[in-house]
Amino acid sequence: MKKYILFACLFAFVASGISAQNWEPLFNGKNLKGWKRLNGKAEYKIEDGAIVGVSKMNTPNTFLVTKKTYKDFILEFEFKIDNSLNSGVQIRSESKKDYQNGRVHGYQFEIDPSARAWSGGIYDEARRNWLYPLTLNTPAKTAFKKDQWNKARIEAIGNSIRTWVNDIPCANIWDDMTPEGFIALQVHAIGNEKDEGKTISWRNIRICTEDVEKYSTPAEKAAPEINLIANTISPQEAKEGWKLLWDGKTTDGWRGAKLSGFPEKGWKIENGILKVLKGNGAESANGGDIVTTRTYKNFILKVDFKITEGANSGIKYFVDPELNKGDGSAIGCEYQILDDDKHPDAKLGVKGNRKAGSLYDLIPAPEKKPYNKKDFNSAIIIVKGNHVEHWMNGEKIIEYDRNNQMWNALVAYSKYRNWPNFGNASEGYILLQDHGDEVWFKNIKIKELP
Repeated sequence: MKKYILFACLFAFVASGISAQNWEPLFNGKNLKGWKRLNGKAEYKIEDGAIVGVSKMNTPNTFLVTKKTYKDFILEFEFKIDNSLNSGVQIRSESKKDYQNGRVHGYQFEIDPSARAWSGGIYDEARRNWLYPLTLNTPAKTAFKKDQWNKARIEAIGNSIRTWVNDIPCANIWDDMTPEGFIALQVHAIGNEKDEGKTISWRNIRICTEDVEKYSTPAEKAAPEINLIANTISPQEAKEGWKLLWDGKTTDGWRGAKLSGFPEKGWKIENGILKVLKGNGAESANGGDIVTTRTYKNFILKVDFKITEGANSGIKYFVDPELNKGDGSAIGCEYQILDDDKHPDAKLGVKGNRKAGSLYDLIPAPEKKPYNKKDFNSAIIIVKGNHVEHWMNGEKIIEYDRNNQMWNALVAYSKYRNWPNFGNASEGYILLQDHGDEVWFKNIKIKELP
């Protein structure tokens, strides 16, 4: 008997040290206690233990909002939506009188039954728009299942926000804009009377706010991460081998393409942004181009850029500053940066191969591309041996192979035809172009590949 009592006490002691995950229901299945409606006039009702949102004409986006706010948490719920609607679940969101008259804004878990299939992506409602479209993680587009209940999981821990749909990893951002806020269920505004009265439903809504790091999903079971904090490397990026090419504060790692040091004029660092300043519109005639202080071979390069009206600039790679000692820009392959509507270069070249995102004067980017002239855009250049890709805001816009007969023929009909072996070098410098117009750069980082 003494041995039994001792064993029982020991078991109880060990069990007490193992804390089970503590889930708190956000919905009691009976009424909307703990929630309130904001912004629009769409209806929310209870049916069969679920919250049902009903679409309504002539009203803006409507949100059913928790009265409590949440900082670090793991949120799970099930959702089902009519195929003609769009919806989402807000997290760490806010409604303030001094922001668009109380409009709900913040991170949104997307619910998207359309052919686009971006359910589980992260949208920034009434603020920065798309943060993680599923063009960044196309396998996740198959996660959502139409005409049935789907399971969602959101982990918001520190700067990390990650999502899953039906246990498939969808989105993953590193961001610090809003560390705490409410959770809200959205009924999206509609513009077609045929969609009035259709529904989006949520059930089994629960949240964990204790020991969340202990119960978080391992990194290898999450979607690829996007870092949205300017000029930083996240812990996950560091593990993956990413490094800053520009630290956001100094000129370290850069020099003038035709100088031993950084240009004394024509460039400015301000509030974490590297600006090439307005000149007379000529190539490399003000401060001049700047290049990295070392060469790169195989890599993934990320650069966020923003144009001013009518601007022209570019991101070049495989650059050899020794090729052109005279006037004009240093020679290399160029990811074009341009105001396609207001700069005359857009109408030159062949079939639009001088427009934004194009491989300048060689391969045109599509006319329909995710380009925002009024905000920052994310350019990605991937080089793996002779294969190169240009990406813009999460979408691949061109790809090509070099060091072959077709490439050499393409060069022969371009403005680069007189530069020997153009674009075929195994490595080169990376360049930001001064074309006499003001353009802004930030988040310049690189991951070298084997």
